Amino acid sequence: MALFIQALIYLCAAVIAVPIAKRLGLGSVLGYLIAGVIIGPVIGIVSNDETATLNQFAEFGVVMMLFIIGLELDPKMLLKMFHRLMTLGGLQMGITTALIMALAMSMGLGWSVSLAIGLMFSLSSTAIVLQTLNEKGLTRTQGGRGLFRCCCFRILP
Repeated sequence: MALFIQALIYLCAAVIAVPIAKRLGLGSVLGYLIAGVIIGPVIGIVSNDETATLNQFAEFGVVMMLFIIGLELDPKMLLKMFHRLMTLGGLQMGITTALIMALAMSMGLGWSVSLAIGLMFSLSSTAIVLQTLNEKGLTRTQGGRGLFRCCCFRILP
């Protein structure tokens, strides 16, 4: 029964926050993020004990997001852009991770925690950008494709 109540709380928070975020022009992904912040740290409905259970659901969500990104990819396009993917994409990931890691370490965090934070921030744009492109119907336009490649592969279009 407790699992049902938790699921009901999460769904209610999403049903309230997502339409508000969309009306403000923020998109559904940011609506979910805002709902999570409100029911977690702000109000405290979700305790730290429940986060272990939530992590399993979140991992499933990440797997599904990667699956959806995989559906959007054309293998011929990937092979054609392999050099740029490895050089420019890796360079962007490295620089972003290093900058955020340095910032986190300057705030007194350890190197391993700082590295994890840097990697999370350098990878976080994919979900938000891809969902926003889909919501606005821009994934099939030339500009949307270029932005998709830029955000997902960290390369210039």
